[in-house]
Amino acid sequence: ALSKFSFSKNEKFIQEVLWRTYWKGWLELRPNVWTDYLVELNQIKNEFQNNQDYLSAIEGKTNIDCFNEWVKELKENNYLHNHTRMWFASIWIFTLNLPWQKGAEFFIQHLFDGDAASNTLSWRWVAGLQTKGKHYVAQGWNIAKFTNNKYKDVSLNEVASPLVDKRDYKLSSPEINKEDLGSKTLVFFDSELNIETLNLQKYQNIYCILLNNEKRKIKLDEKVINFKKKIIEDQVNRFSNIKIVDEIFFDKLTNELKNLDVVYPSVGENLSFLKSIKKKKNLNYNFKVRDGDEFCWQFSNKGYFNFKSQIPKIIKKLL
Repeated sequence: ALSKFSFSKNEKFIQEVLWRTYWKGWLELRPNVWTDYLVELNQIKNEFQNNQDYLSAIEGKTNIDCFNEWVKELKENNYLHNHTRMWFASIWIFTLNLPWQKGAEFFIQHLFDGDAASNTLSWRWVAGLQTKGKHYVAQGWNIAKFTNNKYKDVSLNEVASPLVDKRDYKLSSPEINKEDLGSKTLVFFDSELNIETLNLQKYQNIYCILLNNEKRKIKLDEKVINFKKKIIEDQVNRFSNIKIVDEIFFDKLTNELKNLDVVYPSVGENLSFLKSIKKKKNLNYNFKVRDGDEFCWQFSNKGYFNFKSQIPKIIKKLL
């Protein structure tokens, strides 16, 4: 982009791209936010399994027309505009009074671009937990304005208070082992597909793991699984020695190999899977982490505005 236009013309685009990097870095420095989220999600699973308000929400059968349309759009297209995602989350939390954890799960289940860091932390932000006391409350006039009056007079709770969580997540250094183990096998996941930038010459075998729903804490819609498979196949077509495998193959592989090079997948479902296998089989992982990611993550210790001030420095490093 910078080869085509000046930084000033590219600035907003670059900021939006780096939001994802920032969220990943923020979660890398506070991994317990993800593990606590999964624990909470599991705790409320049975409580909301047959909850009629929850079922009406995920089936798009509430008394809020725009929300129902967005549920339909999400399920059909596996995508929602960013502004709509904010409205959706706000209505879910403050008007429908449903737990944010189940809303975040619903998004991950259906979004093609679902990402553990961006999704979890964005839902926390809307709820008022990410930046304590600062929440996002959807307003009827705002929905009407930006939908060209398609949805008017939407009845919402517009005076909701932010959710409260007394836990304070302290910064911690990412525990990423980067010791060269001499492995000739490389493993990567659907969350880290840009492997062209890595040195692949030394590897005899390269495997991309696509987890089936049986091993996922959050079960994905079949369309999302198939989408992941297609983008992996697109990557595989550019290389002759890459194979797509599942967790069953990986389990057999690690019966023979105890040292593996792994493209670091960041905090989320895939890293949780790796840690569970490591603990069970006493494996050694040599994580391949992109220099650009680690450089960016050091600026993710505070809010995004602090990170944004470092963007010129980040661009210089990336280029």
